[in-house]
Amino acid sequence: NCFVPVSEIIAVEETELNKKQRNIGRWQKMAKLHAFTVYYVKKARNHRWRCSDVTFWCVDEHLCNQWIQALKELLEMQKSRPKQLLVYINPYGGKRQGKRIYEQKVAPLFSLASISTDVVITEHANHAKDNLFEVNIYKYDGVVCVGGDGMFSEVMHGLIGRMQKDSGIDQNNPKASLVQCNIRIGIIPAGSTDCICYSTVGISDPVTSALHIIVGDCQPLDVSSVHHNNTLLKYSVSLLGYGFYGDILKDSEKKRWMGPMRYDYSGFKTFLSHHYYEGTIAYQPTKHTHGSPRDKESCRTGCNICKKSEKQLAEQNKEHGLKHEEGEEEWKVIKGKFLAINAVTMSCACPRSPKGLSPAAHLADGSADLILVRKCSRFDFLRYLVRHTNQDDQFDFPFVDVYRVKRFQFTSKLSEDNESNVMDIGKKRFGQFCRDHPACCCNIVNSTWNCDGETLDSSAIEVRVHCQLMKLFARGIEENCKVEAAYSQSSIEQLL
Repeated sequence: NCFVPVSEIIAVEETELNKKQRNIGRWQKMAKLHAFTVYYVKKARNHRWRCSDVTFWCVDEHLCNQWIQALKELLEMQKSRPKQLLVYINPYGGKRQGKRIYEQKVAPLFSLASISTDVVITEHANHAKDNLFEVNIYKYDGVVCVGGDGMFSEVMHGLIGRMQKDSGIDQNNPKASLVQCNIRIGIIPAGSTDCICYSTVGISDPVTSALHIIVGDCQPLDVSSVHHNNTLLKYSVSLLGYGFYGDILKDSEKKRWMGPMRYDYSGFKTFLSHHYYEGTIAYQPTKHTHGSPRDKESCRTGCNICKKSEKQLAEQNKEHGLKHEEGEEEWKVIKGKFLAINAVTMSCACPRSPKGLSPAAHLADGSADLILVRKCSRFDFLRYLVRHTNQDDQFDFPFVDVYRVKRFQFTSKLSEDNESNVMDIGKKRFGQFCRDHPACCCNIVNSTWNCDGETLDSSAIEVRVHCQLMKLFARGIEENCKVEAAYSQSSIEQLL
């Protein structure tokens, strides 16, 4: 027997029994059979979902119609389910399979669930972002992006920007309280890494993601805004990386002809170069923190830490509204030489790193985990990188510090941004700091910020985490996803 909640039934349809079905056992002597098929979510191992179905039949037409009507009424009561979606497909991302994946694997499921779609095939960079400022987004129950993390970032920027524009919010003001986006985003993975999908669903699988959209799952998501000199640079939902990950991205962009292999090549090259950068970091720790980056409490479906943050956010908005001002809390300052500076608002898990950069990071707790990897030997840095791929505590090194923060600011000592007004840090110009490694003969004066796979022009930035600014068609990573037994014919007969 198999128990399926109504919330995971996809559709109910009247069914015509074929000749083979009519001749089964006890039914072969009956003149007329009436049947209906229930399509439902079947959960498998490794967080994979599939569409399964079971057909019920009987000789009483009235009884059959009663079942169909009752089940359809129950489905209509699922108000969180989308009826109309706006779909953007990137035909060039990943292995250029986005259009095929959508048409063959996703569109039939949307049709089965009676979801109407408006599909836009993107033709150039920022096509989806620009289009979101023009269309009537309020007639849709959600926006779906078919592609990789870059495609999601484009849709996210367009949606957040549109919401702030319609609400009269200045995005360039780093102190502005942004309006929450209640229009959910669905991600159909078709890229190279699909880190965001993996970290919020547990697997990068188009069918699984499509089923999460169909059943109307909702997962709030923190978003970090990145500013420089009162100008918005980007929004980030996964990784902000300076030093090691920034250098990898900058070098790999010159080798796009290599395909996905460019990341391995650039990563190895960057590791050997062993560049470090000197700078100053100022951060505000999270207030009333629930949990820490060093604990073992991972973010999972129904996460208590994220629920507490949601409750606090609701009370805060109810008391102060959107215009509430954050108190000037104490800033803590750290100066040093760093091989890597990483800030993550989710675990950043992917198939190569199942735990991610910060295994205990939460999707919707209003904070980011700030990870500082200080200057160390190549061997020690390699030990740190290897721990991303196993179960050992990757923060258990004397040269690694991690903090749970809600805001932080960074200025490179080598930055040429003399006009930076970020905490008045780094006002002076310094010479190149490569003298400790004269043999490297490098001419790098600054690293690059890697913002969700895109480079930022400025090294001096101010980052603020906006609690639960976005919502996804997801439910977080489920615990112990088990294979469920299929319906047996005897149980179906007993039910009827």
